Order: sequence, then C-alpha cells, then structure tokens
Amino acid sequence: MQDLPHFYVASANADTDSHVVLSSEGLEPLDTAGPPEFGGPGDLWSPETLLVGAVANCFILSFRAIARAARLDWVSLSCDVSGTLDKIERVTQFTSFDLSVELSVPAGTDEKKALRLLEKAEHHCLITNSMKAGTRLSAKVQFA
Repeated sequence: MQDLPHFYVASANADTDSHVVLSSEGLEPLDTAGPPEFGGPGDLWSPETLLVGAVANCFILSFRAIARAARLDWVSLSCDVSGTLDKIERVTQFTSFDLSVELSVPAGTDEKKALRLLEKAEHHCLITNSMKAGTRLSAKVQFA
C-alpha cells in the first residue's frame, strides 16, 4: 500500500434530460440515474445502489487482504448487502447496512479462524468506517 493520504477523483456530468455520467481518469464512463423510488428508470446504477455496491466490494477487498495476511486459503466469497434508507430528524439518510456473506474454504480449514477474519473484514472496511450508518454481519463458512 502507498503511504497515506490517498486522493480519489471522479466527475459527474449531465444535461437537463440525460443520464448522469460518472467518470474518472483511466476508467470507462458509467451511466447512472436516480432509483425508481425517486422517479428514476430503475435500469441503471443510482447513487444509492453504487453506495450499497461499494460496501459489498470493500468488504470483499478487505477480506482478501486480511486473509492473505493471515494465510487463510479460501475458494470464493459472496457478499449481499441491503442498505436501509430512512428519514431521521427530517434528514433522509442510510441508517444501516446488512451484509450477508458466504465464504467457501477448502476442507480442513479452521472455521473459527475464517469467521474471525470475516468479522475483522467488516470492522476494517474503509467504506463503512467512513459513514455514520451501522453495519450488521451475517456470515457463513462452507467447505469446498
């Protein structure tokens, strides 16, 4: 890892009636729109689904780094995230993120160690650590 601080830059552009296009140097542009709950078309990534997706993505990347450091062999990891958007004191915000993860490991793997590392990944995810909404982890280890 490079020394901190790190800086990330993205841009959003739109015309009056167009999708919002997200871009960042070196990456393919991404068409986005509001979710159906806010009158959007429902067929593009929205800021809300991007945020929930960022939680899932960050969890897996955090686990990958932690498992590598702990020398835990694993086969696959899936992470489903459900974000709850609600109104608190007249402010609409995400209030929680529920992570449901399934980790597949080789036979003979220490299940308690695998679960401990999944919990550590949740604790160290920089995306959820950067938000005020809480997270809840439901983890399952399967043997391949």
